[in-house]
Amino acid sequence: MITKTLAIFSPSHNSYSETFIQAHKKLPFNIKYYYDGDIPVKLENSSNLSQFNLWQKVKMNLNKKFNLREHALINSLKAEKVDCVLAEYGPTACATLRVVKHLKIPMVVHFHGYDASIKSVLADYKERYKKVFAYAGAIIVVSQKMRETIIDAGCPAEKLIMSVYGPDPDFFYMQPSYNTQQFLAVGRFVEKKAPDLTILAFKRVLDVFPDANLVMVGEGELMPRCKKLVTDLGIDTQVEFKGVQTTKEIRMLMEESIAFVQHSVVAQNGDSEGTPVAVLEAQAAALPVIATYHAGIPEVVIHDETGLLVKEHDVEAMAKNMLRVLQEKNLSKKLGEAGRARVMKNFTLKNHLNILELAISEAMTK
Repeated sequence: MITKTLAIFSPSHNSYSETFIQAHKKLPFNIKYYYDGDIPVKLENSSNLSQFNLWQKVKMNLNKKFNLREHALINSLKAEKVDCVLAEYGPTACATLRVVKHLKIPMVVHFHGYDASIKSVLADYKERYKKVFAYAGAIIVVSQKMRETIIDAGCPAEKLIMSVYGPDPDFFYMQPSYNTQQFLAVGRFVEKKAPDLTILAFKRVLDVFPDANLVMVGEGELMPRCKKLVTDLGIDTQVEFKGVQTTKEIRMLMEESIAFVQHSVVAQNGDSEGTPVAVLEAQAAALPVIATYHAGIPEVVIHDETGLLVKEHDVEAMAKNMLRVLQEKNLSKKLGEAGRARVMKNFTLKNHLNILELAISEAMTK
């Protein structure tokens, strides 16, 4: 049986916060990973796409319909004999739609978060999204809230497929000790992750448990503000900023912690989470999640069963939940083990890839 060739279009090559896209390289196709911009100009393990031979340059001069980046992509897709395109993010699909339609290649589009939540993006891409919805064989979303947003944007419900990301299987082998006072936060330092609110909640924990500590993994534009906040609160010795960590290092930190904390909120511009992979990873590692009723989080974390949830911006309630896992014996272990069991049953990477594989295979046959 001949293996079909799938081109994955992604704006970036290997962003540390986009492990979900890197996981798509495990799909059972001949993968060609294109990256660098909404119209990608690089092919992984290959030369820059914009290197043209003389005949290609002649054809480009004759065909002014496409720009340089589009011509380069057309030439590469032809050379690689691509059977289907998986576009990561809505704007990527919009930018490459002319090329894909010109070559009559089937397309599946995967929305992830900002592309289905930021108000300006939804407004700017309103009409272009409709063209993508009309052409695409399937549209993948990661939460019920995102599904509703994409339907409101004009996507036919029958084209939508909901598939929550799955954590790396190695997280299922982690075993937290549950006997520390360490809380762990993993995520970019951006408004929708609200790392400052996590810090404010943790400060209230220290009033009761002065030996507790908070480890924060990641980087981003709010890092300087968060560091200043920690200094102003006088808790420098209890909060550690680790920067970007490898997956292995994050797993080790999870084993050393009593709970995972993330106070996600809707940003002022509308930016929201999809379903945070780090939340799924923590649950797979049997680490209880303390987070907010935000986007896809309550679809994967059940309050008082697999984790503890609060309303967005309710710092006091988040602090109380953090105190609960320190005060109530075996609560952390109970929530963590229940979370692992639920993720293992409903949200594995294998399940996510199977759903995606089926959607792509069906798009190829339409």
